[in-house]
Amino acid sequence: MKLFLDSANIEEIEKAYSLGIIDGVTTNPSLIKKAYNEHKKSKGKKKFSMEEYIIQILSIAKGTPVSLEVTKTGYDDMVEEGISLYQRFNPVANNAVIKIPVNTSLTGKTKTSDGIRAIKTLSQNKIPVNCTLVFTPEQALMAAKAGAIMVSPFVGRVDDYIRTQHGIGFEKSDYFPQEGIIKSGAHVQDNGIVSGVDLIKQIVAIFKNYGLKTQVLAASIRNQRQLREVAVAGAHIATMPFEVLQQALNHAKTIEGMKTFTDDVISEYAKLATKRK
Repeated sequence: MKLFLDSANIEEIEKAYSLGIIDGVTTNPSLIKKAYNEHKKSKGKKKFSMEEYIIQILSIAKGTPVSLEVTKTGYDDMVEEGISLYQRFNPVANNAVIKIPVNTSLTGKTKTSDGIRAIKTLSQNKIPVNCTLVFTPEQALMAAKAGAIMVSPFVGRVDDYIRTQHGIGFEKSDYFPQEGIIKSGAHVQDNGIVSGVDLIKQIVAIFKNYGLKTQVLAASIRNQRQLREVAVAGAHIATMPFEVLQQALNHAKTIEGMKTFTDDVISEYAKLATKRK
């Protein structure tokens, strides 16, 4: 499974890529706004324009895809923005991917198909698309058929929605079981989806059933256990915040073992370890 960083923070991206295991970056307007505003407020650092800032991200991630999202909601505008973003930024490192929402309606009544139409048009123009804001298997299926190279189901937000709809209190970082929650003798669910991980499983199964090449990118990962579960569920990619990436390296027994091993090191062995033939 590929590991992406869900961040627009240049320092986080640099640190993550220094590990040698990161396969891509996902951004969105909210992440870019937050990171760029923090950058402008930072002291003692070279200031970049917004364009220069995005170029920095693409350059750090050279050789791996970076998702850049459109800002408009209409079909014509999204296609225009998608082409513009791709033509402007892909030449930097040949790694730009355009992010298009599966459904751009703000009311649930209009423009419901504009996202799919935009994906189809951009794909036909050889522009790679990551379809975002996916919350159902059928949305993922339509995005795949439209030509998206990735679909991004929002694992954590599905869990949040299910809990909110059924009056279950929670903190954002709280673990939600992949098998769902039983309440009053039945699963709480969202139209047959019992958890965000279950959503991943269903999309993966559909894509396998019909030989669809689109990759399933598990987004909105909230904790290290959820990262593990989407990997077991068959997600091709998981994108996560920097803190979840760090959490995934931790375990109490690892820390305990490190303390024991460090305490047991004798000087003769340490000297041998630093000498080269």
